[in-house]
Amino acid sequence: MTVDKKLIDQMLADYKKPEDLIGDNGLLKQITKALIERVLSAELTTHLGYEKHDPGGYNSGNSRNGSTKKTLKGNFGELELETPRDRDGTFTPVMVAKGQTRFTGFDDKIISMYARGMSAREITEHLKEIYGVDVSAALISNVTEAVMEEVKTWQGRPLEEVYPIVYMDALYVKIRDNGHVENRAIYVAIGINLEGSKEVLGLWTGQNEGAKFWLNVLTEIHNRGVRDIFIVCVDGLKGFPESIEAVFPRAEVQLCIVHMVRASLNYVPWKQRKEVAVDLRKIYTAATAVEAETRLNEFAAKWDSRFPSVSQIWRRNWARIIPFFSYTAEIRRAIYTTNAIESLNMSLRKIIKTRGSFPNEAAAMKLLYLALQNASKKWTRSIQDWKGALNRFSILWPDRMPALERN
Repeated sequence: MTVDKKLIDQMLADYKKPEDLIGDNGLLKQITKALIERVLSAELTTHLGYEKHDPGGYNSGNSRNGSTKKTLKGNFGELELETPRDRDGTFTPVMVAKGQTRFTGFDDKIISMYARGMSAREITEHLKEIYGVDVSAALISNVTEAVMEEVKTWQGRPLEEVYPIVYMDALYVKIRDNGHVENRAIYVAIGINLEGSKEVLGLWTGQNEGAKFWLNVLTEIHNRGVRDIFIVCVDGLKGFPESIEAVFPRAEVQLCIVHMVRASLNYVPWKQRKEVAVDLRKIYTAATAVEAETRLNEFAAKWDSRFPSVSQIWRRNWARIIPFFSYTAEIRRAIYTTNAIESLNMSLRKIIKTRGSFPNEAAAMKLLYLALQNASKKWTRSIQDWKGALNRFSILWPDRMPALERN
């Protein structure tokens, strides 16, 4: 719709400074008020079936009955409206619904700020500073609490039957319980589907990260429709591989190489870490498992006199490391690290850090879910050379690949 330029010039005739346009009583706010009230009036006309002052409306059974004042919060600040009403009380406005106190999209702004880790107090101050709107902490809580039903639906949704790769890890949040603050584990699982796209399979909370709880997570994933996983990438948690194989017996468990390197460097002083990391790289970039073992022996010969724990870590976990060497370059790139989940956890940890502790697990899940939805919007690219990896999977496990993909 084209706006008459002469009309614009008329409205701006007295314009002298920006406040005249965007100030608390500026032109934009006045226009917004006028347009909304005009729409509400038109909606009432449609409801009654006749125009205001139209004689045809006499004795029609219902009529206009003045208006009610309402304060609407939005990007424009607080707006005082005159909302029309009918005598029978049957008019249900659409533009500004009964009981509505916030303009469409305003709640989304609150949720967006909450998802970025802002506290209720910070959101209140921000809205007051930017929009001149007073919003209570109770209102913010009510707006974000409505997300919990969405969380429950998301957490119980059906999953795909096959995920070629799944990454599993946990992070910790502080939960207040009976006056004490304690660490609780948040379990995260990310699947790479047959299209090569990342998908968070769910979030779960537990007292501490443990193989027994992971068994419950894996069972839930199975119950939600997952029938097969080709490769599961995990850290070195004791008993974790056995939990995976109990639910998905054909899955290959691959220890995250980056986790192995980080665990190794924990035993090395800062001054030697760079040199040790370079020598570790020779192990996991080897072309074959035989070559990798040769490089590990060379590493041990050089460093065991000072840091014997490093080579011991690799030897102790060797059975869960060497599957890596049987894959082609494109699959290695995909499973070399749990980076898909590490990058997500990093963004979640930033948000958790700003909040300190949570009053309960539900509050933590609510924030993490919103933060997760916010982060996943940036997941636009599939894993590099996914088609090559998928072709390799078809050769390795032809009976496990869906028929559509084999064709």
